[in-house]
Amino acid sequence: MESLPKDKKIILFDGLCNLCNSSVQYIIKHDKKDIFRFVPLQSKLGQDILKYLGISDKKIDSIVLYEPGVAYYYKSGAVLQIAKHLSNFFNYTLIFRIIPNALRDVLYDYIAKNRYKWYGKKESCWIPTPELKAKFLE
Repeated sequence: MESLPKDKKIILFDGLCNLCNSSVQYIIKHDKKDIFRFVPLQSKLGQDILKYLGISDKKIDSIVLYEPGVAYYYKSGAVLQIAKHLSNFFNYTLIFRIIPNALRDVLYDYIAKNRYKWYGKKESCWIPTPELKAKFLE
């Protein structure tokens, strides 16, 4: 994990999920301070990061936000942490913090369980344009 940028927050996402890919593109568009880097969960680096964090890839069908040397978040906690760093509009989403994590994660799990059915699935991971490639670590 030495090669990971220490000054960036790393988002691990499902590279096959259309909803996840749309979310990544949205985050990139609203990441005005260039805070985030992205790694597909299916990639070798994604698997290595999960292993390093002690997260079983069998249990994870979620977004993971990893702040090297600080902490990691997953499911609704990751979503709220990411939203905290986006444009001012997203500061309003922080009100969801008053909802207990377990309840937020029930909703998150329901969406995650149905994401392929509702939004579709790609045959392979999304390939960013040359301009966006710097935002992806693998």
